[in-house]
Parts: sequence; C-alpha cells; structure tokens
Amino acid sequence: MQKSSSPPSSWGFGLMLMTGGLVLIISVVVAVSVGAISVPASTVFGVVANKLLPGAVEIDWSRGREAIVWDIRLPRTLLAGFVGAGLAIVGAALQSVTRNPLADPHLLGISSGGAAGAILALLHTGLFLGLLTVPLMAFAGALVATLIVLGVTHFASATSADRLVLAGVAVSFIIMSLANIMIFMGDPRATHTVVFWMLGGLGLAQWNHLLFPLGILVLSVPYLLAKAADLNAMTIGDETASTLGIPVARFRLVVFVVGALITGVMVAFSGIIGFVGLMIPHIARFLVGGSYRRVLPASLLLGAIFLIWADILARTLMSPEDMPIGIVTGLIGGVFFIFLLRSRAGSGGR
Repeated sequence: MQKSSSPPSSWGFGLMLMTGGLVLIISVVVAVSVGAISVPASTVFGVVANKLLPGAVEIDWSRGREAIVWDIRLPRTLLAGFVGAGLAIVGAALQSVTRNPLADPHLLGISSGGAAGAILALLHTGLFLGLLTVPLMAFAGALVATLIVLGVTHFASATSADRLVLAGVAVSFIIMSLANIMIFMGDPRATHTVVFWMLGGLGLAQWNHLLFPLGILVLSVPYLLAKAADLNAMTIGDETASTLGIPVARFRLVVFVVGALITGVMVAFSGIIGFVGLMIPHIARFLVGGSYRRVLPASLLLGAIFLIWADILARTLMSPEDMPIGIVTGLIGGVFFIFLLRSRAGSGGR
C-alpha cells in the first residue's frame, strides 16, 4: 500500500484536518452555488442562515432561488458528502482486513448486493415498511453479498488477499445478473427508476432521506475509529494480529458486516458509485502515513470532498442534463486503478 515517506507530526495532522474541514465547507458552498442557474455564495449563506435562524438576515432573494438552494442543491450536496465519507472509510477498513490495496465495496460485490436489494424492493416487494424499506432491503442485499463472498472464498480455499478480491468480482457479476433478471421481470413502466441505482445518482436527495446515511455514519464510524489499532495489526498479517490478542476471524467478519451496513444504506440513496472506496484510502495514506488512527479520519474528509466535486462535475459537464455520478467516479477511478496497478508493479508489489 502506498504510504507517505514522512508522515506529518500530530500538530501537522491536526492542521491538515482543519484545512480539510475548510476545503469541505468551501466545496459545499461551491456545489450549492453552481448549476444550470448560478446562485451567489452570499445568497447561499443567507438562505441557510434564514432557515436555521428565521429573521436573522434580510431576505433579498426570490422564492425560486431559495427553493433551489434549500430544497434541491443543499440536501443533494450533503448526501454526496455522507456517501463519499461512508464509502471511503469502508474501503479503508476492507483494505486492512483483506490486506489488499485493491479492495473496496464495489469490487467485493457489496455495492452490487445493496443495489439488488433496492431493486427488489422497488420493482417486486413494494415499500411494505414505508421509507425504511429500500435502505433495509439494500442492507440485506449487501449483507447477503458479503456472506456469499466469504462463503465462496472458504469453498474455493481462496485464502489469499488477491483471491478474495477475485471472489468478490465473481460474486458481483452473479448478483448483477440476478438484478438484471429482476429488472427484466419487473413492470416495464417502472424499470426506468432503477437506472438511478445502476448508474449512481444523487438527484433524488431529500431532507428526510439524509437521516439514514447520517445516522449510520454516527453509529458505525466511532466503532471503526476505536478499532484503528486492530486495523493496523491486521495490515501486518493474521498471525501477528492473533499474537496481539485480536480474534482475527471474528473481527474480519464484524468489519465486513459494518461495511455492508454502511454500503447498503449509502447505495439505497445514491445507487452504485464505484472506486471511491478504492481511491480515497490510498490518497489518505499518501498524505498522512499508514496508521489507521490517521487514515480513517482523513478518508472520511477526503471521501466527502471528492464526491461533492464529482457531483459538481456530473451536474455541469452536460448542463442542463444531469449526468449519473457513477459515470464520473468510474472514469476517474478507472484511470486511478490503472496507475495504481502500474505503481505496484514498479515497486514489486504483490
């Protein structure tokens, strides 16, 4: 895995986090400002301030611009940040427990399982649990995909990290084939809605949807941060981790389940967005070193910033058309993947 040659000091790391937080705020403002109809940053701040503290500022904008900022772009931008942060930290954790720098939720089939669960709910079972139906079905699909990958690796004795990724790719193809069958058998008038989950998109973001991705991050991220030392040990090897008292098999399973939970909820509201969990942890390690006490928070920040800017590109490259964000991340991630393979080959990586 690529690491920085000279990790920053504690003071330097804190400064980097503060800088990243500032960049994140600026990114949110830019994302809300740009689009088919541009909105000045002053109006963005004014609308938000007026919504949070009614009467705090003088209203000098139209109702149309207020709706664009508050009802459309701000929830979409926040969802992009939540999804990017979630996928990035899951990718970092998976790369640790699999000891494979190419692991991420997309390559291991977790995203495909989540999308299949969402498609099943949308086209066949209906929203029998109300708004919770799609995220719960997406999580169930992601969890089933995770268990299948683990089962395949056990069945095929694919214990090496590289073979685990290959098993995940194979399971991903199988699950997406099943998802395509569900689409084929579904109501033709409704199948156009599943394109959102197949290509990835944030255009359906609403304020009442943000509770779910935010809630799962609040519940899951502290656990991963608390286990940073264990994740560090897992990168060295199972034997070393065992000697340190870590129940390797159980810990790996728990991380997979937590990853499936986060990924399933994110996929339920964003569709399949690939390569975020692959790219961002590598960039984080390059900037802050290999310790997961730093990689995890850095991945959260960088993932949020990256997906917000990817969404800006998706909304502006073909404006006024809204390009699926999965296309943007796929193009960027594919190029990154190629250069990552090249750098590993040049450094004699396994």
